[in-house]
Amino acid sequence: MTRSTRRAAVVGTGHRAQLFTRALAERPGHLVAALCDPSPTRMAFHNGLLAAAGEPAATSWEPDRFADMLAKEDIDEVVVTTVDAEHDRYIVPALKAGCRVVTEKPMTVDADRCARILDTVRDTGNSLTVAFNYRFNPAHEKVRALLAEGAIGEVLSVHFEWLLDVRHGADYFRRWHREKHHSGGLMVHKSSHHFDLVNWWLGDEPREAFGYGRLAFYGREAGERHGLRRDYDRAHGAAPAADDPFALDLAADDTLRALYLDAEPDNGYVRDRNVFDGPVTIEDDMSVLVRYARGATMTYHLTAYSPWEGYRVMFNGSAGRLELEVEESRWQPPRSRITSASGAVHGDTAAEHAGGARLTLRPLWRPPVEVPLVTTHEAHGGGDPRMLDALFGPVRSVESGEPADAGAGTHPTATERDGALALAVGLAANRCFETGEPVRIRDLVPGVWRA
Repeated sequence: MTRSTRRAAVVGTGHRAQLFTRALAERPGHLVAALCDPSPTRMAFHNGLLAAAGEPAATSWEPDRFADMLAKEDIDEVVVTTVDAEHDRYIVPALKAGCRVVTEKPMTVDADRCARILDTVRDTGNSLTVAFNYRFNPAHEKVRALLAEGAIGEVLSVHFEWLLDVRHGADYFRRWHREKHHSGGLMVHKSSHHFDLVNWWLGDEPREAFGYGRLAFYGREAGERHGLRRDYDRAHGAAPAADDPFALDLAADDTLRALYLDAEPDNGYVRDRNVFDGPVTIEDDMSVLVRYARGATMTYHLTAYSPWEGYRVMFNGSAGRLELEVEESRWQPPRSRITSASGAVHGDTAAEHAGGARLTLRPLWRPPVEVPLVTTHEAHGGGDPRMLDALFGPVRSVESGEPADAGAGTHPTATERDGALALAVGLAANRCFETGEPVRIRDLVPGVWRA
């Protein structure tokens, strides 16, 4: 018999995990029963979030006791929001224990870990959900609908440019993401969002890839070459960082201080490293060409040091062209020590100097049409609440106490197969960066291809 309240565990209690802790606390039928993290300080912070929502405190567990936690806390569902390279460490035993598992993207960071997850899914018959929240952005849903109904005929090629500005982009070079063995690099950690979108938009599978990538702006060598480097290891307590616009001031933000600065004695993790110092083993400028099973190609470029933030994606078809442009931030002013917006994760709130969004349909032999969009810059373009509704059901209404339907869209959430296909493009790109040779994507992650 299925019980009415599902007992949940949140694994990894950093910044992004706040979204899931709050979401589970706000939704009927879910109870955050356990937290798992190497930092007692961060777990205490999340228990504070539960208390603020009127929920009981969750028990706290060390990572090495994860299997014990599943059994002793009688866990039904697990949300994994750890360092990317650690995802499989929790996904696999949770699937074997029969739990429903939701993981933040990327699903994992390399082919061996991916195969371990896929093998576990096959052996257990259990399934995994990957939290690709960009699928739930209403603008992206509109793009998919137009392509599916044949608004531009057969899609023949895609051009996709994503720009991270010097606040957001730089942040990947301050924290654990800067080391590829932790994150898979931006082709895996960040671009898996984008590769999943294209796979989903086209309803197709990637086959081959070629690309170039390099560390061109961040890191010690580039920082010295461009005259941007200041001589400090981390920003906190460093005089040279006081007027560095690339430095992050952890002490100036209550949430960042509580989650990271106060938690440093727990495991030594430093969140405010110098972006122009080492070690940095990921790229910041990447170009990729991908061919899909039905013949379409995609040219993709990711820039992590742009003056503005946003993206452009264009679809060329047999009956016209579809263009989406989103300005998430038109520019960034210099700051003498960056702080986040009240502890907000990037994309949670609208960026300073946010711009607009435009979707244009350009049919052959007819004037262009501006397609109406319902857009927001908060909550990752409105995708977060819609994704959470799809994952956990609607939020309880404050007035009535009953669930309130926020509208989650009609498409299915991403599965382990979707996670593997998005990962495969990033892994292929990373291999190209190393070898300079094209890569057959299906050779990297076997076991997911339909044709």
